[in-house]
Amino acid sequence: MPATAAHLKPLPNPPDELESLFRAHQEQIFRTAYRITGSPTDAEDVLQTVFLRLVRRTEGFELAPNPAAYLMRAAINASLDVIRSRRSNPSINLQDSETEKIASRASGPEVEHADKELRQLIRQAVSKLGPKAASIFALRYFEGYDNREIADLLGTSQMVVGVLLHRSRARLRKEIGKYLEKHHEA
Repeated sequence: MPATAAHLKPLPNPPDELESLFRAHQEQIFRTAYRITGSPTDAEDVLQTVFLRLVRRTEGFELAPNPAAYLMRAAINASLDVIRSRRSNPSINLQDSETEKIASRASGPEVEHADKELRQLIRQAVSKLGPKAASIFALRYFEGYDNREIADLLGTSQMVVGVLLHRSRARLRKEIGKYLEKHHEA
């Protein structure tokens, strides 16, 4: 049976509203995703994922009182999902590897390789944190928000933010320490 206008389910929110949200927040979402994933290609995928999820929501997308905070959390969560999926399905993106080759010429291959490994290790360790701790860590260390701003964005207290950051840093130090010990033994 061919689809007719009567069979199509209308979008719960007007396309203009979605477009204005996209225009207002696309750069911030992309930057956030790029800082977390380290890949422009993955950041573009995250940007698309965030807005596709909004379109697919059957109940509409009510982002009040703070659309920027909601979209930031969505970008962080989608970025961490990308990192988690990398662990189970590693692949190399040629575009990203070419960008890194150009960047590495300026700093020397050994330094660039060590920096790249450490950044990957940190991203993987952050992806192993719980959702709230990972969001808080990403907002603080990838996005540069202070504890008060993070508490406001996530609707929690500065005390919770401080405690979760402290625990997250301790866990990351432990994971990175294990990695460094293995490298020194080799």
